[in-house]
Amino acid sequence: MSKQKQRGFAFPTSKKLFWRRLFSHWREQSAIIRTAADWTVLLYILIPGGFLGGRLYYGFWNEALPAWSGDLPFMLIPSLLVLLLCRGGLVLLLQEGDLLFLRQRQRWINTIMFRGLLYSLIVTSLKFCVAFVLLLPFLVRGYGMLSSEVWALFALTLACSWCVKLLGHIVKVQKQGWRRWLWLILAISVPCGIYFRAATFWNNSPVFMLLIAALFAVVAVIALQRRIVMRGTFMNDVREDYKQRMKIAALLLRGVLDKPRPTRHKPWIFRKSQPLLKSKTAESRFSAAAIKALVRNPAHLKLYLSFTAVSLLAIFIIPSGFKWLGFIVLVSLMTNWLLSFWSLFVGDDYIGILPFTKEQKAEAGLRAVPILLLPFSIICSALICISLYGWFGIILFIPLGYIVALFSSRIFGTFRLAK
Repeated sequence: MSKQKQRGFAFPTSKKLFWRRLFSHWREQSAIIRTAADWTVLLYILIPGGFLGGRLYYGFWNEALPAWSGDLPFMLIPSLLVLLLCRGGLVLLLQEGDLLFLRQRQRWINTIMFRGLLYSLIVTSLKFCVAFVLLLPFLVRGYGMLSSEVWALFALTLACSWCVKLLGHIVKVQKQGWRRWLWLILAISVPCGIYFRAATFWNNSPVFMLLIAALFAVVAVIALQRRIVMRGTFMNDVREDYKQRMKIAALLLRGVLDKPRPTRHKPWIFRKSQPLLKSKTAESRFSAAAIKALVRNPAHLKLYLSFTAVSLLAIFIIPSGFKWLGFIVLVSLMTNWLLSFWSLFVGDDYIGILPFTKEQKAEAGLRAVPILLLPFSIICSALICISLYGWFGIILFIPLGYIVALFSSRIFGTFRLAK
């Protein structure tokens, strides 16, 4: 198309369109941040924090380092950097409308994608620059690293971050389901494992670290070229792009809104919907439905497992003379939560359609709650019995856990599930 015809477009070149979208992306992120805190509030936080942080950083260079820093092994530094390597993603600045309006302009799409990838890699590099500036006093003064070794470690970290981001992005837009997670683990763990090995065991050899950094850079360049010429992934590109742009919003809304549950064609457990209990009565089927509902719901299952983990930690900390008392209290709390879950399950609109009487619902609850309580009670009982009675506790923990779970569910269920 000639230049005269291009004048009719708002953005006659792909470069101008890219800059337009980049500025729009910045405005979008700043608007999201302003919804959480006004700039005036941020200034009251940033200015004092900047002065305090600057004073601490100056002290790290000119005064004695904190005593605890001398007890930390060097491998903690690569471990922290590996955690940073695994975080974040790439922004391509593509939009859904490009499938319609830029369909015939593949060169424009490639230009926007290429510049978006470069922008994302530059942002990643800036993040690691900040991280290295903060870690520099500990690397130089605490671990005695030379300037050549620090620069080599920095180059190794940057090259590895580019490699991890590009390989992970390619997997995210190409694979689906369990294959996606399998390839994603490989794409992230292999480069991070090589990086951790090189940074931990060869930190005194800058030449060797630079060679590995060059290898990471070559892989990153190949992955970048592969990403540009890749076809058939446009909708996945837009999806991942949107997910990266909404990360700040998701972080702000995490404590306000529940995360949307992914659409599943089949549940992850009990897929064939076989009878869970031997009895075929209506109450037993109703109890089995409640048990499946709790296990299949990620939020409820996560809460169940979290409370179990916290309870095990509490039992481990409690003195020996109070372990059984703490166990009874924790089982009572779990019983009340399970009874609350049962009330929520029974009060669902869909359950209200089913022709169950109040007596049948109470009977089904008295069957479901002990079954759901048993794993928690037996696991906690095992920790107590083995820690107090040794090998003899292996024989006791199952009967004791079963008895406590049965009595607790019967006592509280009698009051909460009155017929």
